[in-house]
Amino acid sequence: MGCLALSLAAPPLGVFLVLRRMSLTADVLAHGILPGVAVGFLVAGLSVPAMAAGGLVAGLAVAVGAGALSRVTGGREDASLAALYLVALAAGVALISWRGGAVELTSLLFGSVLGVDDAALLLMAGSATVTLPALALAWRPLVLECFDPGFAQAVGARGAAWHLGFLALVVLNLLAAFQALGTLMAVGLMMLPAIAARHWARQVGGMVYAAVGLAVLASVGGLLLSFHEDLPAGPAVVLVAGGLWALSVVLGPVEGFVAKLRRRHLEG
Repeated sequence: MGCLALSLAAPPLGVFLVLRRMSLTADVLAHGILPGVAVGFLVAGLSVPAMAAGGLVAGLAVAVGAGALSRVTGGREDASLAALYLVALAAGVALISWRGGAVELTSLLFGSVLGVDDAALLLMAGSATVTLPALALAWRPLVLECFDPGFAQAVGARGAAWHLGFLALVVLNLLAAFQALGTLMAVGLMMLPAIAARHWARQVGGMVYAAVGLAVLASVGGLLLSFHEDLPAGPAVVLVAGGLWALSVVLGPVEGFVAKLRRRHLEG
């Protein structure tokens, strides 16, 4: 049920990240929350509220800090994100290893279905409950920013405010996913279905529907694979999502390999 909640909320955000050419930003933020999760673990053990609060602060700090650093230093924002991502990942692993063992480290990095308790389920459902109405409210400004940022700026769409709010939703969904999928794998359920969805639809709305459907299939299939083959839940879900992406690249009606061959054959 938790993964189904994530499948409803996270892939639409992934679609906008793909359209805005920010696909790797989600990966950076997923690693950026790790130090905050680690601090919450040091303070309160495997307490979901404590780890979620720490991760939220750390993720927002990385998202805002990268932009601030690029403006202050004049450098590229992607370079600042890469630097913060590497430091955050190393710091998080070091903090968890300092007070925890291999079991806690593996659970936080790769997820554990057995670790999903009532608090984790409430976090997943709560993030979906917040994300979907917020995304509906921000839909038009986000679409406008994706396809015509110059016009959005000319009409005073307050792109910076929408951008920060959008990144906050991304951080929230990555936090909701870490208990089941782990901080390293949480981004997979957000991005792989979104990347695959472009092969099934041309309109933004169609991409979102396709991404959600693929994420649901990946969640159910991945958890079944995890159970029957005794694999960690996070990697299993991401592997199934990766398989669906590969299938989409080959069979998808929009720019899929088979569709292109058929079109060339008809044109020839």
